[in-house]
Amino acid sequence: MTPKAVLFDIGGVCVLSPFQAILDYENKNHIPTDWINYAISRAAPNGAWQRLERGEIKLDETFFERFNDDLHNPVIWEDYHSTFRNSKKALKDVANPTQLGDPVSLKAESADSSPTDQDRGAAAPTTDSSSGDQGANLSPRRDQDEGGRKRLKDLANPTQLGDPVSLKAESADSSPTDQDRGAGSDSNAPRSPSAHNSTKEANEPKRLKDLANPSRLGDPISLKAETADSSPTSNDRGAQSSSSGSPVSRATSSSSGSAIPPLPTIDATSLFWEMMAASRSPDPYIYPALQRLRSTGKFIIGALSNTVTFPPDHPYTASQADLRSNFDIFVSSSEIGMRKPQREIYEYAIAELDRFAQTKGKKGTGSVKAGDVVFLDDIGQNLKMGREVGMVTVRVRLGKTWRAVKELEKIVGVELMDERTRRAKL
Repeated sequence: MTPKAVLFDIGGVCVLSPFQAILDYENKNHIPTDWINYAISRAAPNGAWQRLERGEIKLDETFFERFNDDLHNPVIWEDYHSTFRNSKKALKDVANPTQLGDPVSLKAESADSSPTDQDRGAAAPTTDSSSGDQGANLSPRRDQDEGGRKRLKDLANPTQLGDPVSLKAESADSSPTDQDRGAGSDSNAPRSPSAHNSTKEANEPKRLKDLANPSRLGDPISLKAETADSSPTSNDRGAQSSSSGSPVSRATSSSSGSAIPPLPTIDATSLFWEMMAASRSPDPYIYPALQRLRSTGKFIIGALSNTVTFPPDHPYTASQADLRSNFDIFVSSSEIGMRKPQREIYEYAIAELDRFAQTKGKKGTGSVKAGDVVFLDDIGQNLKMGREVGMVTVRVRLGKTWRAVKELEKIVGVELMDERTRRAKL
């Protein structure tokens, strides 16, 4: 049956993901791999990032102070070393790039270009897991655009967040593991660009090859499995601080007695804006497909995104307005007080699509139910909930976004790639 509506995630789908900015920041500042993602995810559900995306706090100095506390929490730092970082499986096999949604392993993608169930996000409703988003400036300045092209062109695996980077493929075993469920503290691994070409892999920059978990942050990203206990403790909220308010940076010992290095110093404000800047360019495959789909006039086009609200006078506010003009309905987490993967936000989005169909939709569209909706997201946890409410889902894989376009073409029966792209990718 042909769907009536197509619902898009924003960050990591329509626009480039901020995950790369985190990896770059860690690499540039000699911060242990995955620490930032881990700190943000472990602060859930009431960490600064999650509260900002639910619109409970404003993007102001108070947010940055709380975000800084989450990034310098000594209890989470100890857990990162004693459990997460030292996990054999995490160091050897698992990566969890979407630590905020779903820990998908970064194993090299299969050489076969045809999309698998994992590529489609089509695993059985009970066996998938993953979840992040941010608006972007769809009209980057010429210098930004040129620089972006150079980046994508010169890096072996354009892992620059958009279609860049090929992450390790999902585990072949369809049964969910603890890592698949985002459970607890494992899932950390070396980052491994596409393994279908061993020579190419050998030549990948070490930064892209060895770092992992690009998407573990808040939920522009969906954060790794949010902690099972929804009530945050004082330890989860606070960071050990000196009298000056700066995080204490001294070596401690874990519960097992092993030495733990000092907490790294992170500039929370600088990190945040680097992440936001990274997600201001359209994805080279999904965004053109979105425009072609819209131009057919056959479908209701919607967005379901975990977003932050910028101050009214901030330049990114105008960028968000430009982005919204591409959609018939736009569901923003910070405006309605819910975020993916909460079930309620999906039900809200379906109701909005149905309302549009009844009042402004094409004659004969009729009502819109969950089964009439195709939902694209880059986070497994978000897709899992989409399937639970009855949607058809398509997994947008970091570094392989063109595969999602191929899968969407099959579902909607419309060609969404230009001929040049099709020849290059098929």
